[in-house]
Amino acid sequence: MNIYAAVKSLVNYAISKGLIEKEDEIYITNSICGALELESYEYNGEELETELEPILGAILDYATANGLCEDSIVYRDLFDTKIMGILTPRPSQVIKKFYALYNESPKAATDYYYNLSKATDYIREYRIKNDVKWITKTEYGDIDITINLSKPEKDPKAIAAALKMKQSSYPKCLLCVENEGYAGRVNHPARQNHRIIPIKLDGVDFCLQYSPYVYYNEHCIVFNAEHTPMKIDKAAIVKLLSFLEIFPHYFVGSNAGLPIVGGSILTHEHFQGGNYEFAMAKAPIETPFTFDGYEDVEAGIVKWPMSVLRLTCADKDRLADLAGIVFNAWEGYTDEEAFVLAETDGQPHNAITPITRMRDGKFEIDLVLRNNITTEEYPAGYYHPHPEHHHIKKENIGLIEVMGLAVLPSRLKTEMADLAKAMLNGDDIRNDEVLSKHYEWAEMIKAKHSISKDNIDDILKEEIGIVFTEILEQCGVFDRTEKGQAQFVKFLESVK
Repeated sequence: MNIYAAVKSLVNYAISKGLIEKEDEIYITNSICGALELESYEYNGEELETELEPILGAILDYATANGLCEDSIVYRDLFDTKIMGILTPRPSQVIKKFYALYNESPKAATDYYYNLSKATDYIREYRIKNDVKWITKTEYGDIDITINLSKPEKDPKAIAAALKMKQSSYPKCLLCVENEGYAGRVNHPARQNHRIIPIKLDGVDFCLQYSPYVYYNEHCIVFNAEHTPMKIDKAAIVKLLSFLEIFPHYFVGSNAGLPIVGGSILTHEHFQGGNYEFAMAKAPIETPFTFDGYEDVEAGIVKWPMSVLRLTCADKDRLADLAGIVFNAWEGYTDEEAFVLAETDGQPHNAITPITRMRDGKFEIDLVLRNNITTEEYPAGYYHPHPEHHHIKKENIGLIEVMGLAVLPSRLKTEMADLAKAMLNGDDIRNDEVLSKHYEWAEMIKAKHSISKDNIDDILKEEIGIVFTEILEQCGVFDRTEKGQAQFVKFLESVK
């Protein structure tokens, strides 16, 4: 496909997706030609492409061949986002249409916005479809496992260029409103095709956007319009419940507000939500509990590998009041026998990951108890993936994984393929620089299963799911034993 056919294909694509009108065709064509430094446009009826990935691929190949863009994934991403920004409607247009549709229904509005985010390539669907996904059946329900391949890793050339760049504080972080339309740089993604929706949560200015890497359906991010630090307290819980009043078809939750058990961006208040039911939401209450003075709030311990208290009530304010009381009690709670220490040397350890949803017309909140204490044996965190599981995952367990969706590192795709071959061949991997970390796990699998070429891939997936479930159990502050659950009830009884 020559460059003129690629430009024509892209303009046609934009019209078909409703990004531009037919009347915009010449203007947009000239705008794209300008970005490509084409002095003329000579489309002669060549065959056109309808899929976005090959269209952008042809444009990027032309750009790299003609010195407009370096041929590496980071620079190509910067350039194609610039091109897609030409096709993306102005923020005012997007906001106006969103709220016009919202008057029809919240779902109509989010459907429009989500489809726009995909059509503009802000969400790169052709990368996300390469993610490896499967389900592992466990005693807690069907756990979702993903090996995420959609977030590109920086190439050495871009890393070197980023090190030489002058440090910039604009935008302050990846969540700031100033990202909308930002051209990007080698150490910050381009966002010309990014649009955000202003909303208010309990009277505070917030914004709605989708995650460009969508780990699950309609994975959205809800962030404070101001660059302000994360703080999980009753006020945050009220904001989460306020979000449900605006978008009752979505769930929304927050990472905890402390390192190790918190999210990757603690410097900017934000929540995550979407249109998806996780395994934790399906898990039943196994130990009902009643809080004095809050008999109208259904409560109980959830059957889940982590330590989860579920509260349900039709009255949002009553639910927020009790959740705030539980949070304050947990923040200062110590039970040395359970190895729950509220603080050591002035450093706080207790935190909560809250997740909210609507169920049968009632507000529901899951309060996941977290603790980020470290020890000599577990310097990365005691309630954190333990070293024997680091060959699969050693990163923090955040909100998404708490709910039962493993986001595993991209390295595993290649490593599992290579490990399968080695196990089938009977190779000794103890001296293999990459695979040696899987040695003990692989030996356990061989002792447990009769492996063959036909079943090895499924066995490895099943065993990865088991490892992830064990990791979640390790992150639970109260053990999944009779004694541990009694300690959980002891905490609930202390809440006043």
